[in-house]
Amino acid sequence: MRYFMKKPYLIFLSLFISTKIFAQSTYDNTVFRPEIKSVEFYNTAKQASFPIITLGSSEKLLLAFDNLRGGTQNYSYTLEHCDANWNSSNLSPIDYLQNYMDDLVTDYSYSTNTVQKYTHYKLKLPNENIAPKIAGNYILKVYEDGDQSKMVLTRKLYVVKPEIAISAEIVPSSDNATRQSNQKINFTLDYGSLPVQNPGGDLRTFLMQNARSETAQLNTQPTYIRGTQLIFNDVSQNDFPAGNEFRHFDTRTFKLNAINILHIYRDTANTVILLTDPDLNQPNYTSLFDLNGNFFILNQDGVDPRTDADYAHICFTLATKKSPDEGTPYIVGQFNDYKLDDNSKMIFDTARGKFAASLFLKQGVYDYTYVWTNKAGKANDTALEGSHFETENDYQLLVYYRPPSARWEELIGYKVLNTTKK
Repeated sequence: MRYFMKKPYLIFLSLFISTKIFAQSTYDNTVFRPEIKSVEFYNTAKQASFPIITLGSSEKLLLAFDNLRGGTQNYSYTLEHCDANWNSSNLSPIDYLQNYMDDLVTDYSYSTNTVQKYTHYKLKLPNENIAPKIAGNYILKVYEDGDQSKMVLTRKLYVVKPEIAISAEIVPSSDNATRQSNQKINFTLDYGSLPVQNPGGDLRTFLMQNARSETAQLNTQPTYIRGTQLIFNDVSQNDFPAGNEFRHFDTRTFKLNAINILHIYRDTANTVILLTDPDLNQPNYTSLFDLNGNFFILNQDGVDPRTDADYAHICFTLATKKSPDEGTPYIVGQFNDYKLDDNSKMIFDTARGKFAASLFLKQGVYDYTYVWTNKAGKANDTALEGSHFETENDYQLLVYYRPPSARWEELIGYKVLNTTKK
């Protein structure tokens, strides 16, 4: 009997994906080391919120992550100013940083009462050593031994200096063919007394769905201009596939099965078998609560989930009529920066006729979705999930401005839209 109870555990361990990492960018949300897990970066006013602060305010951002090697490492960090497209602004740190150019990560603690041992690191920004001088995009770099060639992780950070008025609305698609599947955003910018000589060159606006930078749409030329107002409502602009509500699982406790969990095995390692996921590319919409792709590190059986939440092999299966000859599905969410790589790739289990994968994740509540990639390498977010106008989504609207004679772009406006909140 004991053998049959452990059989699913053995099957999924044989499917465990290697930690090979694809091409990585220093100017993106990237984890460069396989031992670095559970990276969180958000405004401390709300857990898992968008990592933006107002220049000169008392707002703080929290960076937190685990090193599964345990012990202590010599980590340093710095900030680099970037333009709206996340290219380096090529400025001297003196131009955009107060006090110091870099600093050490000194706040760490060790895991307690966990099967998987780890060291938890955290950092708050801005602080007395590192603080931005000007608004704009910044990339936060964490690296080892004071050497930026030994990169550990990078995070996108936004500093806004509000100088522009923004109004926006979410409407059905103007195209009858996508009216039931898409969500369109129309917006107006009013720059008031701001010195804008060329609206198409001085201002750039990016729209993102659920804080996913790969969904970003750039706006430079307004549909028309009315005084100091720039109106963006062209029928072909800012029309997003709405997608579907995210899938979800809950591992706040290993003592009982919660949302979407079939079995929990606790031995020399924790293993969680999720219920088989169906293909959701169906014509009808079903309303479900989700976190818009986010995740929360939580532990109902402990005191401090930062250090007493354990790790588990989370085992996924996907049932779909699509065959491995057509392409490959990937499991993505905010927890892995929506990266399509060897870690998120599923493989086809011929014995069961389903796709399967195992991810090593810390206890908590997680949203995830499946992205289908065809043989040509083209990714499709809706092939396995469907797309419905009714889907609840957040949209982030960011307005960038290049001041006269300046060598950099500043972030001067930020607004969040939600499809269900007016």
